[in-house]
Amino acid sequence: MSQPLVVLIPHHVGKDEALRRIKGGLDRAKTEFAWLLSFEEEVWSGDRLSFQVVALGQRARGIIEVYEHAVRLEVALPWLLARFAHAAQRVRRESSLWFRSVPTLQLWW
Repeated sequence: MSQPLVVLIPHHVGKDEALRRIKGGLDRAKTEFAWLLSFEEEVWSGDRLSFQVVALGQRARGIIEVYEHAVRLEVALPWLLARFAHAAQRVRRESSLWFRSVPTLQLWW
């Protein structure tokens, strides 16, 4: 496994609602993407989920921690998937910097 991918996702719905949405989303993913994704391990301990999934023959382990104003996802991906994930992060970061450098268009009504 390579260096883990860590993503912090801010939210404004509170911890309880974030937990409800994550659990519901995982339940839907298990049925809607069963042909692609299988959960080999899913252990909730309070507001923390430890999981292991297999997708396209590739195994990944991770942790989801739910906080009052953010969700932290840490996932250890196989080498090839990690390369794609890090490339996607780089593109996202670069496009974010580009958008911040564009002057704001002000409309006068």
